[in-house]
Amino acid sequence: MDETKSFAELLDESYITPKYFSVGEKVEAVIVKISPEWIFLDLGAKSEGYIDAQELTDENGNLTVKEGDKVNAYFLSSQRSEKLFTTKLLARKSVDEFLINAYKNNIPLEATVEKEIKGGFSVKISASASGFCPYSQMDIRKIDDVAAYIGKKFDFVVIEYADNGRNIVLSRRPLLEKIEQEKISILKETLQKGMTVRGIVNSVRDFGAFVDIGGIQALLPVSEMSWGKVEDPRSLYSPGATIEAVIINLDWENNRITLSFKDTLPDPWNKVIGNYREGSIYKGKVSRLTDFGAFITLEAGVDGLLHISKLAKGKKIKHARDVLTADAEVEVRIEKIDRDAKRISLDLAANENDSSAESGSEDLRGYMAQTPKTMGTLGDLLKKSGKKR
Repeated sequence: MDETKSFAELLDESYITPKYFSVGEKVEAVIVKISPEWIFLDLGAKSEGYIDAQELTDENGNLTVKEGDKVNAYFLSSQRSEKLFTTKLLARKSVDEFLINAYKNNIPLEATVEKEIKGGFSVKISASASGFCPYSQMDIRKIDDVAAYIGKKFDFVVIEYADNGRNIVLSRRPLLEKIEQEKISILKETLQKGMTVRGIVNSVRDFGAFVDIGGIQALLPVSEMSWGKVEDPRSLYSPGATIEAVIINLDWENNRITLSFKDTLPDPWNKVIGNYREGSIYKGKVSRLTDFGAFITLEAGVDGLLHISKLAKGKKIKHARDVLTADAEVEVRIEKIDRDAKRISLDLAANENDSSAESGSEDLRGYMAQTPKTMGTLGDLLKKSGKKR
């Protein structure tokens, strides 16, 4: 009896069931004993394993480990409660034997990415064996920087072994997908819509940025980066940057998470009533031209509608572009502010004393009265205008 342990600890140990290992499972174990032929491992849970000692010897036959060291090993088989493990491919006597075993039993192996070749990468498995990893099998994400993989060591599985080892195809995807699924299972218990999370930007595209949050990827759309219009998302974010954003959509069925950075910022519409007054004149910039008018940006996130009837000045026009150009600065007068609907109706400042715009005012008043039933919110107008372009 171990006198250093309490009775309760010994009693707990007596109920421990020896751990079951699946073929190819990776473990970190402590070397407890070394014999001329075998290295014995403490696997915990009253389990022991062993490795061929020659796997951990150098070219001169000297051991490279000692008792008490920790090693990473993969489970191969179990006979009469004796569990056989292997460390890595380079330590095996027979490369072909190991590769066949790894292929049949889906055992991960460590290999080095040598160079880029047509369709993927050449991967060095050992001094006498190389394999091919297609681009699609190197990662579960789109590869933007091939050079980032060259010279790196990764774990692979053998998905094809043919022609006596002359045709070996490797893949990282099954291993990465398993890791991601494990992370997703954990995050499903913790993430909620409306929660603010911290993440690292992986890549930036024209439509948004992909952000790593706890090991899984979320999308920050360009429309959610700012309350104002974002011309180039790369001017705001770069790979490696740390950001905080709000989860606005969780779709676990398709593993899609959508983020919003602008939701971490004050809504500019909260101050519209205090910053703008009906009847006053302000400068704005033309942000969108449609067949029913022009949207004028007064400040980031605050747009008003200059109805086409205000642009005509007695003339018949079919589109706002007949009078205005995108990004042009204009002076406008605020006619009406609807804070709840986030809608502002505008008139050109030059029309203030222009009697030719009076008929247009009647058209606009009719438009504003009907808008809730026929046009929807400002966002609906934007969507509608986008469809007609």
